[in-house]
Amino acid sequence: MTTAFDPISVGSMTLPNRIAMAPLTRRRAYGEGLSATALTAEYYVQRSTAGLIVAEAMQPSRVGQGYTDTPGLHDERQVRSWRPVTDAVHTAGGRIYAQLMHAGRNSHPQLLGDGLHPVAPSPVAAEGVVRVSGAEPAVREPYPVPHELSVTEIQETIEDFAQAAHNAIRAGFDGVELHGAYGYLIQQFLSDNANRRTDRYGGSITGRIRFVLELVDAVAARIGPQRLALRISPGCPAFGLTETDVDDLYAALVSELRGDLAYLHILEFPGHRALTNRLRNAWPSAFMLNPHETPDSWPSGPDDLHLIEDGLADILAFGTLYISNPDLVARLRNGSAVAPADHTTFYRGDHRGYTDYPALAEAGAHTTP
Repeated sequence: MTTAFDPISVGSMTLPNRIAMAPLTRRRAYGEGLSATALTAEYYVQRSTAGLIVAEAMQPSRVGQGYTDTPGLHDERQVRSWRPVTDAVHTAGGRIYAQLMHAGRNSHPQLLGDGLHPVAPSPVAAEGVVRVSGAEPAVREPYPVPHELSVTEIQETIEDFAQAAHNAIRAGFDGVELHGAYGYLIQQFLSDNANRRTDRYGGSITGRIRFVLELVDAVAARIGPQRLALRISPGCPAFGLTETDVDDLYAALVSELRGDLAYLHILEFPGHRALTNRLRNAWPSAFMLNPHETPDSWPSGPDDLHLIEDGLADILAFGTLYISNPDLVARLRNGSAVAPADHTTFYRGDHRGYTDYPALAEAGAHTTP
């Protein structure tokens, strides 16, 4: 019987276990030009026993930024800043992917600066407000109506992703995960209320999946499919998105998606377990799952380990637990208690709530009944 602590091949790598650290936006890119810092390296090294670390989302271009103090991979200063991080993780025996995330319409001109304006498949504003600067007190503004990308601009955006993926490999990352989940640009193209285009990138399911398929192919051509993954979140309603044809939409996407990627990552939303099963059965390579079968199962935790044994997932991704449990693999393996996370320190700030969560004094301490 396969367990979460058995090795698995992912692309050209062999992971020592099937526990992944999910990508977690922490908004502490305080280095020059939104770069990583020595504290970033310490944070990831602490979590290097994960089978795979998927590092926090990084914007592939200036206009792709959606939050204050998030890192990018489109500037040489940013690329250089991540090399000490990846080197330190590798020295500690870990493996680390970069996640590329374009916020699309979920941004604001005051955040972007230099006359930039958020872009999207259609001129439809996101729901909610966004913090527009790092200064205190926080100032938040409603999301504006975005600029609709032309076909030429879509191709330029794809090139931005491909170049950022190349930059990630130059920075020492083992691979790249494209963030097609949680209401950001890729999912905006998939959505039938954010994407109201009438050209080949909109309308039918075939049109709405075209952007991500072309994007995946372009990035795979640049860095190799064995170093590339995609994350999706079927039915995610973030920022006011709807996907009224969610089952058919994602079945079509996965059936058309090239099957030689390192893995497919599902951020599962409650109520979609049947679709998760359908996608798992359709996907030919490694299947990573951040499981949330019901609203009460958020965040995912120790009770989900059986999903590996049951065959629903090849790899389990844990998010919130990795914030407060740097030695999560050891805790899960030994049935040890997991520490709660302090939600007030998730975003921005210093080392507190970032690198000061302790590991267990010894394996097996505080074992739960």
